[in-house]
This record gives sequence, structure tokens and C-alpha cells, in this order.
Amino acid sequence: MTTRSYYAPKGGLPPQTQMTADRAVFTEAYAVIPKGVMRDIVTSFLPFWDKTRLWVLARPLSGFAETFSQYIMEVEPGGGSDKPEPDAGAETVLFIVEGELTLVLAREKYIMHPGGYAFIPPGSDWRVSNDGDAPVRFHWIRKAYEYVDGIEPPEAFVTNENDIAPTPMPDTNGAWATTRFVDPQDLRHDMHVTIVTFQPGGVIPFDETHIMEHGLYVLEGKAVYHLNQDWVEVEAGDFMWLRAFCPQACYAGGPGPFRYLLYKDVNRHPKLNASPAYRGR
Repeated sequence: MTTRSYYAPKGGLPPQTQMTADRAVFTEAYAVIPKGVMRDIVTSFLPFWDKTRLWVLARPLSGFAETFSQYIMEVEPGGGSDKPEPDAGAETVLFIVEGELTLVLAREKYIMHPGGYAFIPPGSDWRVSNDGDAPVRFHWIRKAYEYVDGIEPPEAFVTNENDIAPTPMPDTNGAWATTRFVDPQDLRHDMHVTIVTFQPGGVIPFDETHIMEHGLYVLEGKAVYHLNQDWVEVEAGDFMWLRAFCPQACYAGGPGPFRYLLYKDVNRHPKLNASPAYRGR
């Protein structure tokens, strides 16, 4: 079985001798949050979560990325939550990067390890705990589910990326592949969270420019990303936040694979925020 690598932040604080400037960027089209800024002093805490802190990587911002939030959760032994989600309309993806997480979902118990992936639909009864002796770190991606008349929300499931064969992109000879956890044509899903893998030298050979906004967390390796009109170096532990229609391409530099966890919104009409005068015609 292929050995996977998953970068997880540890916090801490740099020494006073470290240079202040880093690779953090926030523009009107994209943001880069490098791993070096994920320190103790920028963590947050949540109601009803015990022995837990988190790094908030993305949240809806008017005029920027608007559809999702993404956290890196760090739960100490004995910690967790019996009331993790305050919003009954939110759907969830959990992805484990370090440690062991116990998930109870609709009365079924799952022990999740690195590479573990859970989709939890809105209105679900779930809770999580760290029953081990080391911290567990995982991504928590949340989105307000967009209901459609005549289409039922998808059911919950728990799996692991190591049990799913990546799908090579056409005409790339395996240099670019995507691990998909749901069928792209399943219209019940209004978001996809996948893992994208580039072998050394693999590229996105054109500037993708599309309606989907993205959150990209680099799990492994390094690459150079073309964002809008800028070339940005990224490595394991970095997070990128891309607004809809931000041009994007990349080149995987090696020496090992470049892999990232990717969020995108899919399968729904764009909302039309028409003015009252227009709606009255």
C-alpha cells in the first residue's frame, strides 16, 4: 500500500531572531496562508468543544470566497464534542491528518485514522472524541447545504483515501490524478472535497478560470502556483483560498508528489441577487 504523508500544524512561536516577513498574501482574487503563520496565538476555540483548539483557514467574506468555512481542528486526549455543529443546515466533511478520531454518526461508531474521510449531511446526529493518548488533528469543512425540490440530500458515509484509487486526468499519463469520494455526476452533492495529486513535473497546463471557488490545503510536497497574474511557491502545510474565476495553474517541482485537499462548490445555479425593482417587473 502506498505510504501517504499528511502535514499537520503544531503551533508554537518562532524565536525573536526570526525574520518577520513571510509568504502570506491576501489579494482581491486569492489568499495564501503559509504554514509558518499557523501559530498558537492565532488559534480559536468553540462552544461545546473540550480540550480543543483550531486554526480557521476560511470563512465566508462578502465580495471574496463566500460558500464555505474550513478549520484545522486539534483535539487533545479526552477532548471532543457531543454538540459539534450549531447549524442544522450545515453539511460537513472531516479529513484526518494526524492521530485517531472516534466519530459517532447516527449511532454508528467509526475509528478514523490519517486519510480518513467522513461526509455528514445537514441535520445529522454526530459527535467526535479523542479516545487515544496523542492529539488528533483534522480538517473540518462546512457548507450551508443548498436544497433542490425533488432531490434528496445525500446520505452520510465514512471511508479512507487509501481505499480509493485515484482517477488519472485524461492525456496526462498519470502525472495528474484526483481521488474522488463521490460521483461528480451525483447532483445530490453541492460540494466536492477531493485530493489532487501531481507527480514531480506534473502541471495544470492552462490557467483554469471557472465559477467554482476553492480551498486548497497542501498535504504533501511543493509546487509553484500561478494565481491571477502571480507566481507563488507553496509547500506542505500551506493553504490557498481562491475566489471564483481566479485564474489558476501549477507546476509540481518534486522531488516527491505534490498533493492537496481541494474544496469546490458544484452542481447548483448561481444565486441571482436581483434588485427589488427588477423582481417587480
